[in-house]
Amino acid sequence: MKQTVSSDSVSDFNKATLDKILAIEKDVAELKLSVLKQIGPTGKKIVKLKGIVPNVEITDEDISIAKTSLYSKARI
Repeated sequence: MKQTVSSDSVSDFNKATLDKILAIEKDVAELKLSVLKQIGPTGKKIVKLKGIVPNVEITDEDISIAKTSLYSKARI
């Protein structure tokens, strides 16, 4: 015997599933913020590396390329 499923029950299931997903996403975002706060600045002075090597000019493009290379797989 075939069971019939009303569109209301499917809609309720989809809404409940979406609500759960949104709750999980919120929890993950809060966890990310918590972790970032723990590993955040330590109050030490931020050291700028631009110009630290004599006779070498580091451009903003070089820095951009380095950031892209370092953080290409990170989604922070």
